[in-house]
Amino acid sequence: MDMKSKSQKILMLLIAAIMVFSLAACSGGNNNTQKESANNAGGNTSTETVTPPSPDEPGWKSDTAPITFDWYLNFAWFPNKWGMDPTSQYVTKKTGVDINFIVPAGNENEKLNTLIASGKLPDFITLWWGEDGVKKMIEGDLVLPLNKLAEEYDPYFFKVSDPDKLSWYTQEDGNVYGYPNSSSSPKDYEQFGDTYVSNQTFVVRKDIYEAIGSPDMRTPEGFLNALKAAKEKFPQIDGQPMIPLGLHEFTATGNDSLEGYIQNFLAIPREKDGKLYNRETDPEYVRWLKTLRQANQDGLLAKDIFIDKRAQMEEKIVQGRYFAMLYQRTDFAAQLGTLYQKDPNKIYIAVDGPANQNLDAPRLNGPSISGWTLTLISKDVKDKARAIKFLSYLISEEGQKDLFLGEKGVSYDTIDGVDQFLPEAFELMNADRAAFDKQYGSSFTFWMLQNTNITQQWAPKAVEPYKQLEDWTRGKTVSISEFDLIDPLANSDEGIILGKIKDLRGKTLPKLLMASSEAEFDKIWNDYIKKQEELGLDKVMAFQQTKYEENKKRLGM
Repeated sequence: MDMKSKSQKILMLLIAAIMVFSLAACSGGNNNTQKESANNAGGNTSTETVTPPSPDEPGWKSDTAPITFDWYLNFAWFPNKWGMDPTSQYVTKKTGVDINFIVPAGNENEKLNTLIASGKLPDFITLWWGEDGVKKMIEGDLVLPLNKLAEEYDPYFFKVSDPDKLSWYTQEDGNVYGYPNSSSSPKDYEQFGDTYVSNQTFVVRKDIYEAIGSPDMRTPEGFLNALKAAKEKFPQIDGQPMIPLGLHEFTATGNDSLEGYIQNFLAIPREKDGKLYNRETDPEYVRWLKTLRQANQDGLLAKDIFIDKRAQMEEKIVQGRYFAMLYQRTDFAAQLGTLYQKDPNKIYIAVDGPANQNLDAPRLNGPSISGWTLTLISKDVKDKARAIKFLSYLISEEGQKDLFLGEKGVSYDTIDGVDQFLPEAFELMNADRAAFDKQYGSSFTFWMLQNTNITQQWAPKAVEPYKQLEDWTRGKTVSISEFDLIDPLANSDEGIILGKIKDLRGKTLPKLLMASSEAEFDKIWNDYIKKQEELGLDKVMAFQQTKYEENKKRLGM
């Protein structure tokens, strides 16, 4: 080869080398895909472009460029927007993540089913853990496995998540698709059990209750007499009819107050001798449904309670129009605070309500391993890495502190050596929760991944009027983890049967309360039990029994 040819060949090789280095330089920066390709390919690539994510360092810190995630909340009542308050602004400034909440305007299930049917979901989805939509999204491959996202993009997730909760939500394919909030495992009960309280309460308006002699309402007779006395003495509240009894809303599938709540107050067992017990058939339960039928016949159940949704109830609670309520205390905390500011004597207090014939203490639902909601990440998420890193941040102690206490110097500070809410913030929180959410946005205004086991280290002691309701539930609160996640998939044979039974229950409960006589009640009730059996209740119970026994093994019981 002559010198000229040799020189040309060397020049061509140099040009080729320069092009390779130029391409490598262009492909650097924050392009996760390029990094992943280099990682997967192996070889002697630059450590600067292929540094694997650390299991010991918060992944969110590696990328804080601005990004907005769409986050669907399956709760029509959620009133807050991200970025309107100092806490969410602080989190966005810190992590780069902004959130656009999507909240259904009307029926949650219709909106959720429409989203699922479209096959395209927002980036994050939060819904009640028992919602059929959870199973539909997983079965339809509409959501991503959190464990696989974490393995690839953010192993720090495994450091800050709870192995028991991951195990609890592991599906048959070995993957975990959702992470719970407000979740407490049996291990948590060993550590925090003494501090746990229940949301389930029976409350009365303090001034009215005292005006009628603070009667014992544990028996059917005492209960009916109290409602009657309250209505006679206070037929109107500020010119509007008084409502003797408030209940959770009637839905297409039932009524919380008339199912689990009252059954818990009556201390009806969930199982007997290792076998699941059909609590609906318990004589104590039937006796109290008949008591409520009698209340309706006596004009003590207002028509409002059969049609009102939560929003209408909240309006009437602020007006103080209910005498008594079998209701979840946290659902009317904001309204209770407003009432307390107006007149501390015209508030709702917890008292001993419906009880069984032995007058046993209630056995109320405490926090369970399933939690309250599940948060999932959609397959259509706009940035997988940022999504799992943000989720890890939210469930970490750092994220919990940020969303609970907010920004230091704004809603909290270190006072007497302890991180705690500023007095003015705490005062507003208790006086006007809605105003607090807008002015501060802390104390879990954004509760999607709240973990009170972590945040109780900063939680202030409850004050009135909330303290009395909390304290009333202490010692009556139990774990029900082993009874969670026992229902069949909605589209399975057993699931279809259960769906029909729930629809039947939704139609039957109002009829029972509105029955014109006890004889008519008995007829409706017997038809209801018979129809359940004809629909295949035994198949559903057999399925649930198997799941219940599996749960006990998983929980080491």
